[in-house]
Amino acid sequence: MNEDKSELLKSLSIDRSRDDEPAGGPSPLILTAIIAGSVLVGGGAGWFLKPVPKAKPVAAEAVQGTAGPAKVVAPAGGLTASGYVVARTRATVAAEVTGRVVEVRVEEGQAVRAGQVLAILDGSLAAVDAASNRARALTAQAALNSAQVQYLQAQRDLARAETLAKSGYVSEASLQASALQARVAAAQEDLSRAQLTVARSESNRTQVQLGKYEIRAPFSGIVIDKAAQPGEIISPLSAGGGFTRTGICTIVDMDSLEIEVDVNEAYIGRVSTGQKVEAILDAFPETVLPARVIAKIPTASRDKATVRVRIGFDSKDVRVLPEMAVKVTFLEPRT
Repeated sequence: MNEDKSELLKSLSIDRSRDDEPAGGPSPLILTAIIAGSVLVGGGAGWFLKPVPKAKPVAAEAVQGTAGPAKVVAPAGGLTASGYVVARTRATVAAEVTGRVVEVRVEEGQAVRAGQVLAILDGSLAAVDAASNRARALTAQAALNSAQVQYLQAQRDLARAETLAKSGYVSEASLQASALQARVAAAQEDLSRAQLTVARSESNRTQVQLGKYEIRAPFSGIVIDKAAQPGEIISPLSAGGGFTRTGICTIVDMDSLEIEVDVNEAYIGRVSTGQKVEAILDAFPETVLPARVIAKIPTASRDKATVRVRIGFDSKDVRVLPEMAVKVTFLEPRT
């Protein structure tokens, strides 16, 4: 027991044998680590500060060559847009009067010329009115002829009365009566002439009205839609219920076909009037149709932020039809 206590007290005692070392001096292991770190830092700094060899200069001839500076060539393609083929001359032919269709003389795909009769409406009542007004005009003409004869006779009577009055064979009262009859005859002639003018005007009006029952083509073109059939009622105003037609057919002038596209307003500056365009129809993707810019519509769409551009074909192609989808490329000049 006493030995165990001695050993315990010895372990708790302070060893004074290390007091001979210098105070605060580092151990050999710490010194070795410091020396190794200094060597590494010095080597790294020497490598970093080592000058980099300059690149050898290249002769200017090796870059430019002997033919002078090279030219930059812009790509052949340009701005692209999509649109549709439209007809500038297109009309749905309708009647100016209300009537029942008696005959339709056209079909889809038929070529018509300007002034050709497309359909005929029932104008029996208008024909009766026209005949009645023609008869009134004839009556007015006969009345004018009678008034003219009476006026000539009154002029002769007045002249004879004046001659006799100079000789004293006719009284002054008789002379004045003859002059009055001549003035009345002249007034009657003027009235008959005016009535004839009114009658002829009315006759011409009803004749023109009768002509409106024959619906004619306003221009030459192709019929693309037939809307009416014999027996239907045609009216210039649409009626409720859908039983009244407002048109006979739709005609398109194929010579007026062109392209309309919408170009983003951010790129409209790259489009100019007369600029060459290449058009490709979706129906014929292997065919490129040459075209040109006709005009830029001077307004923009607020909803789509686009500007409409009209493009015309350089040559006519029978395969181009209205409302066909088309893609166009605005060619930019090479520089």
